[in-house]
Amino acid sequence: MSMPIAPITPVRLPESIQAPPEASQNGGFQSVLDAAIQSVESSGSKASKAVESFLSGESEELHSTALAVQRAELQFDLFLQVRNKVVAAYQEIMRMPI
Repeated sequence: MSMPIAPITPVRLPESIQAPPEASQNGGFQSVLDAAIQSVESSGSKASKAVESFLSGESEELHSTALAVQRAELQFDLFLQVRNKVVAAYQEIMRMPI
């Protein structure tokens, strides 16, 4: 006995992995890169403000300051690794014979 074949539905990526909507337009890579740079910069400035707030004796607690600094450091390290992979991929493409 044969069973009918069901249609295949398109696979949807989770929202956290999907590219932002403006990435589908021209210059999509540039907009994604700009957003990533802005995110790293804002995280670094938040960490700096948290450290300044802690050192001046304001309401910041030590653990929240340490978390902000660690978050900024990890985000920068991730961005640096992604940049290294993109540069390596570009260099590999440039080495390909035409």
